[in-house]
Amino acid sequence: MSERERLTRVYRAGHLGVSLLVFLPVGVALVLAGRADLAVLGELCVLSVASLPDVDHEVPLVSHRGVTHTVWFALLVGVGFGAVGWVLGGRPVTPSSPELAVAGFVFGTLGICAHLLGDVLTPMGITPMWPLSGRTVTLDLVRAKNPLANYGLLGLGVLGTMSAVLVVTPG
Repeated sequence: MSERERLTRVYRAGHLGVSLLVFLPVGVALVLAGRADLAVLGELCVLSVASLPDVDHEVPLVSHRGVTHTVWFALLVGVGFGAVGWVLGGRPVTPSSPELAVAGFVFGTLGICAHLLGDVLTPMGITPMWPLSGRTVTLDLVRAKNPLANYGLLGLGVLGTMSAVLVVTPG
């Protein structure tokens, strides 16, 4: 395995962990509201885009942590998920189109925002309001390639999710 492939796995682990942690209160609230179906769907949606902003590594002329690491990209992904929700909603086994569209928008946006939060933990940070503002946001807590931090975040996310399932699942 090349160094790039190893680092990609390390980064992915951290972003999956942050996604699990960010979605945790939303998932618990949905389950407590009797909407376990949306909680499961939301978790899948959020995890599915955990590493999407890093597609900028593969796209020519797109700088890393540029446009794909902004709130605008998060909203765009949310709109895309919302549109899919609208189209798929209202079938016998799915929620209504408006409900699924809103859920899709929230889940898609939240998934990208979780990635952005993970990158804010690093010294490089992000410029979330680019191009309106060039202000970099960083907590400068841990380097992005730190395997202990990334796998630790994944472990916390899995532990939190498993604990929530045990606490809020009836029976």
